[in-house]
Amino acid sequence: MEKHVLLFLTVHFLSLHFSNQMLQPFESQALLSIQQLLNYPSALSSFNYSTLDFCSIEPTPSLTLVCYEDNLTQLHILGKNAVPLLPQNFSIDYLFATLGRFSSLKVMSLVSLGLRGELPGNIARLSSLEILNLSSNYFSGSIPSELSSLRNLQTLILDHNSFTGQVSSWLSSLHSLSVFSVKNNSLDGSLPDSIATLQNLRILIVSGNQLSGEVPDLQNLTNLQVLDLEDNHFGPHFPSLQNKVLTLVLKNNSFQSGIPPELGFFYQLQKLDISLNGFVGPFLPSLLALPAINYLDISGNKLTGRLFLNMSCNPELAFVNLSTNFLTGNLPTCLQSTSSKRVILYASNCLSDEEREQGQEQHPSELCHNEALAVKILPDLQKNKRHDAKAVLASSIIGGIGVTTIIVYLVSWILQRKNCRNTLRKSPSTRLIINKVSAVNTAKLLSDARYISETMKMGANLPPYRTFALEELKNTTNNFDPSSLMDDYQTYRGELKDGTLVAMRSLKMKKRSRITYTHHIELVSKLRHTHLASALGHCFECCLDDSSTIGLAYLIFEYVSNCTLRDCISGVLEQRLSWTQRIAAAIGVTKGIQFLHTGIVPGVFSNNLKITDVLVDQNLRVKIRSYNLPLITENWGTVGARVCYQESKANTQPRENHKDKNDVYDMGVILLEMIVGRTIMSENDVEVTKDILQVSLTMDDTARRSIADPKIVKECSAESLKIAMELCLRCLSNEPADRPSVEDVLWNMQFAAQLQDSPRGDSQNSL
Repeated sequence: MEKHVLLFLTVHFLSLHFSNQMLQPFESQALLSIQQLLNYPSALSSFNYSTLDFCSIEPTPSLTLVCYEDNLTQLHILGKNAVPLLPQNFSIDYLFATLGRFSSLKVMSLVSLGLRGELPGNIARLSSLEILNLSSNYFSGSIPSELSSLRNLQTLILDHNSFTGQVSSWLSSLHSLSVFSVKNNSLDGSLPDSIATLQNLRILIVSGNQLSGEVPDLQNLTNLQVLDLEDNHFGPHFPSLQNKVLTLVLKNNSFQSGIPPELGFFYQLQKLDISLNGFVGPFLPSLLALPAINYLDISGNKLTGRLFLNMSCNPELAFVNLSTNFLTGNLPTCLQSTSSKRVILYASNCLSDEEREQGQEQHPSELCHNEALAVKILPDLQKNKRHDAKAVLASSIIGGIGVTTIIVYLVSWILQRKNCRNTLRKSPSTRLIINKVSAVNTAKLLSDARYISETMKMGANLPPYRTFALEELKNTTNNFDPSSLMDDYQTYRGELKDGTLVAMRSLKMKKRSRITYTHHIELVSKLRHTHLASALGHCFECCLDDSSTIGLAYLIFEYVSNCTLRDCISGVLEQRLSWTQRIAAAIGVTKGIQFLHTGIVPGVFSNNLKITDVLVDQNLRVKIRSYNLPLITENWGTVGARVCYQESKANTQPRENHKDKNDVYDMGVILLEMIVGRTIMSENDVEVTKDILQVSLTMDDTARRSIADPKIVKECSAESLKIAMELCLRCLSNEPADRPSVEDVLWNMQFAAQLQDSPRGDSQNSL
């Protein structure tokens, strides 16, 4: 008690002499109490009475603190395999009572700490919470209804715990909720109908529970992008959804209806997994050709229908599993790929003899013949979707063969289905928000509440984001030798000890505490994507007269060699990009813009994107290197203040009013240069070329080809070129409200790629 009193007096005394970057005394005391309760993390235990500036603690995988003025706003504590082991006198109620002192806390992540017991209702004292992640602990009992009072809550992640009971209807009171994930718990009952009132919901993950019953009508959830119901007992009818869903996982449930035809119009769908259910009726071949689809699993059902060699497929399909159904005909040519990057499974169907010879065994011909008879009763199935699937199968077989044969083949089919179920359970699934806790900057990634499928690719093939030492940067640039400079923006080229090439941007900072820039660095650390020149780390150089303030900051990004997109299209390079490659480049740039807008929080808009800001690496993959980050634009005025084409009479409304459409306009200018194959240097160039495009669209194909780059005229299809021209004009609309969304741009470019009827090699589709 004497130590606590002394500590309080010391903190209070120091608070009178230090700036407002210090935490309030009672919050500092609370942090020390939490360290004593958990005996973790070690970073807190190193603080004593003379060093109480908790806000200056450098972020680590186990601890991240973010302060604003004199309050703690973010607290991330990450254990390792449920470490630490909590002391015997640990009290979960006392822990959350202590956490309740942080009245300004917006983000709290307590992951893999071995926390046990029921989640206390006094968590409601954290009324400012926007993101709550308590995954990978041992919480039990029901999810407390007191959470309903957290009206600012946007993200709720309770994965990998032992919660029981039902998903209560109070969830609908969280009107701002955009992410709800409770996978791998022991919840039962059905989903409440009130969940359909959560207009902001983007991600709904309830996989790995014991939930059952019909899925509520989710048609009103216009923002829903991810729905994962895997490993439950939902059914029998297919969920009713908006067609904007990106990921739909219904694996291993009790669905027994047919696949609704409208699923063939889910043009943004990237992953579909309906395996290990009882779906009946015809398979929709159009699913193979959806513009965005890259993962399709329909295995372990009773789907019928005939496949043909000339069926179309999305070239981006990386995984297709058609096995254990009753499909007939021939495997489409587009699925007969020998590439090691694609997985195509089709065993245990009724495909032709040629497919049987490919090593993926098919059903015995007798079973296929008798199952074909069952197709005749499918209209009755549609009228009575709740009819037992086994009874339907039995009644259809009885009409064609004897009872003995029925038993033999039925038992055989059941054994095959069981083996398939066990095999598929072991197959890896695509990650969503968090499968298991990663030690690589997990606290930062969890703050991304507006998750989209591209987030799965964040940091792919890149080292973890980290803080660099100044001496390390000096060694990579020969002490910042001027010969290492790459351009006029104080960007140095360097090479790390492991041979990794990096680009380092030097920023002159105002003399402030490094804590002032913590939220800026947090945003920079999220810039990790296939189509961005991704961030690798940062370094602060402190002032000589005051080691607590910053004089220079270095942002370290991956180095992208080769050329700019302009060089590859209208520059001096002899080998210019083909039309197929240009479409792929446009798709890549659009995906990068989409990630900047919706893949991180807050989104990065109005990026003043030019074709020279798009780099093309040695594998012809495009990467955007220009972002509208406050840390850069405030201290690097030539970038943030540069004039763009749309800052003119063509755009009568301020850029801030339609910030998501400003980048769409920039994309239109880039697309314009891709089509005509010459440089677009001014606003006048844009308007003149735009008018020529407009006139050509009213004429025939010959007129349209006459204004296109001569390098691509011979290879591009008329339909593909027309789609690209029409999209370009829409992007360049004078009124921002008339421009398409980024999602519409992406869909149209993918559609143009499909219409292109001149197939090229793998190297041309690698952008």
